[in-house]
Amino acid sequence: MADFGIGVDLGGTNLRAAAVSAEGRILDQFQIFTPRGKGRDKVVAGMVEGVRKVREGRGDATLAGIGVGVPGLIELEKGLIHKAPNLPGWENFPLRDELESKLGCPVLLENDANAAALGEYWLGPGHDVNDLVLVTLGTGIGGGIISGGKILHDYLGMAGDIGHVTVEPNSGMLCGCGNYGCLEVQSSATAVARMGNDVIHARRSDLLAELKAKNAGRMTSQLVHEAAKAGDHEAQRVYMRMGVALGRGMATLIDIFNFPLYLLAGGLLAAWDLFAPAMFDEIEHRSVTFRETDTRVENATLGTQAGLYGAAFLPIQHKLHQA
Repeated sequence: MADFGIGVDLGGTNLRAAAVSAEGRILDQFQIFTPRGKGRDKVVAGMVEGVRKVREGRGDATLAGIGVGVPGLIELEKGLIHKAPNLPGWENFPLRDELESKLGCPVLLENDANAAALGEYWLGPGHDVNDLVLVTLGTGIGGGIISGGKILHDYLGMAGDIGHVTVEPNSGMLCGCGNYGCLEVQSSATAVARMGNDVIHARRSDLLAELKAKNAGRMTSQLVHEAAKAGDHEAQRVYMRMGVALGRGMATLIDIFNFPLYLLAGGLLAAWDLFAPAMFDEIEHRSVTFRETDTRVENATLGTQAGLYGAAFLPIQHKLHQA
C-alpha cells in the first residue's frame, strides 16, 4: 500500500507539483511560472525539480508514483503528448519516458481536465458517487468524465470534449474546431467577452464601454460581470444568453449519461448567480432525466487544486487497483 503520490499540473501559466498523502492531505508543494518561452527542455527540467523538491523529506514513506496533468491530447499507452496547443514544439513528445528516465519511478500522464475530474471525484463533491461529469468554464470549455470510479478515455482519449457539443446549430458563431454553434463559442469566458463587445458596438451600454476604455480597450468576461453586478441590464442579458446555451449543453449530457452528478468549474463560476437561473430553466425544459430524477448539478469545490489532487491520485488509484 502506497503512502503518498506526487501530482504535477503543467499549466499554461504555472507549473505546480505536490506530494499528497493517500488520505488526500497535501504534504508539500512546489510552484514556478511555466517557462514556455525557454523551450521544452527547460519545462521538463522544471517538472523534475518540482518532483524532487516535494519528494524530499518523505523518509521511508512509500511513493505510489507520479501523475502528470497536461493540457492537450495524450496517447496514454505510449506516454506521448500527441498535441498540446498551448505548448508549441511538444507534438509527439514522449514525456512519460523522459520523466521516468530522470526520476527513476513510474509516471502516469493524463489530460488536465480529466485529472481535475478525478480530483473532484476523490476529494470534492464526487466522493459519494461513482459516476460524474465535470465541465470547466474558462477561456474555452473542457471536461472530464468519471465512470465506475475511473476516468473515461474512449479509444482515442478524447472523451469529455464537451466544449464542442452543438447548442446553436442555425445561428451560432464559428468555432475554432470548424463547426458552428459549439458550446465553447456560446458559454465560455471568451464568448462572454465577445458578447460584451457586441453590446458596446450596438451602443446599448455606456457602462460597459466605460469599463472597457479603462481596461486599455480590452474587453473581458470580468468586465461584463462587473457591469452586470452593477445593474447593467445588457450585461445581465449576456449572462442569461450564456446560461441558456450552457443549459442546452448540460441537458444533453444529463440525458446521454444519466449520471447522478454534474459539476461546473472554472473562472466563470464567479457569475453563478447571473447565469445559473437561465441554465436551470433550460435544463428543466429540455431534460426529462433531470425532471424525473434527483440528478445534481453543482459547483466543483477544489478550484485550481483539482487537477493537482487528481494527478496525485492517479498513481495512488493505480496501486489500489493492483492490490
